[in-house]
Amino acid sequence: MAGAKTSETFPCTVEQFYSVITDYENYPEFLTEVQKCEVIETRGKLKLVEYSVYMVKTFKYRLWMDESEGPNKLTWKLDSGDLFKVSNGTWELQAEADKVRATYEVEAKFKVFVPGPISKALVNVNLPNMMSAYQQRIKELYG
Repeated sequence: MAGAKTSETFPCTVEQFYSVITDYENYPEFLTEVQKCEVIETRGKLKLVEYSVYMVKTFKYRLWMDESEGPNKLTWKLDSGDLFKVSNGTWELQAEADKVRATYEVEAKFKVFVPGPISKALVNVNLPNMMSAYQQRIKELYG
């Protein structure tokens, strides 16, 4: 199973960052691999979100996003899809002066055979690009 963890500071409040990471339907505006993102079902603080992503070809998957610990934490677990066997993760947000420290952690296991080193590379190479996209989004909205 491939796993990755990273932590960065962003020039915004915890609440502002949380509003960006829970604005699922606008992910395609700033995350280039996300073609479409849609909330399919809501059960209290749980949201079933369907993602269409392009990585060599288009894949769809659904994650249960758990907003019950917001705005300091967002967690998710895989519901279904054609890319992952496992996709679980968290965003943990902590205020630091006039910034927020956002820690992102994900575990992924692919349905198709992907050799261990390649699956780790897919997860880890995408991470800096994703964090950079979030930095740009925060600047656009709050900078």
